[in-house]
Amino acid sequence: MNSDSDRKIFSSRILHSPIEHVYQAFADPQHLKNWWGPEGFTNTIHEFDLRPGGRWILTMHGPEQGHYENSSVFKTVEPYHLITWSRISQPVFDMEIGFKKISETETEISFSMIFATREACDKIRRLAAPKNEENFDRLEKELLAFPH
Repeated sequence: MNSDSDRKIFSSRILHSPIEHVYQAFADPQHLKNWWGPEGFTNTIHEFDLRPGGRWILTMHGPEQGHYENSSVFKTVEPYHLITWSRISQPVFDMEIGFKKISETETEISFSMIFATREACDKIRRLAAPKNEENFDRLEKELLAFPH
């Protein structure tokens, strides 16, 4: 039996923005499309129904080439706390995004990618950690668009 850590990739960052802004940056597709994914990627969001059972369908466009179709179904939506979904396109995994208020002006965001097997996780692990950091970098830039 695999332990949870063998099947999970965890990344987090403390952002210098209120939790309301960090949550809105994800919950509003007009913001989300600007920062989701690694550096250099752009997004076309086809569907974004942020509710349990709602679908999130997007195309991620690579900086040099490639279009990556992503399809997920939201499982949990607890505003300002937790959003989870199951990715139904390859690679398949469950995603948890946590939002934790540190202070009025600081929020911790966390990503947990949970795979069915250690082997599936290992295929993604070496790429995911640095790419998640790029994702957080892009989120920080997007949060500058919010009023201070």
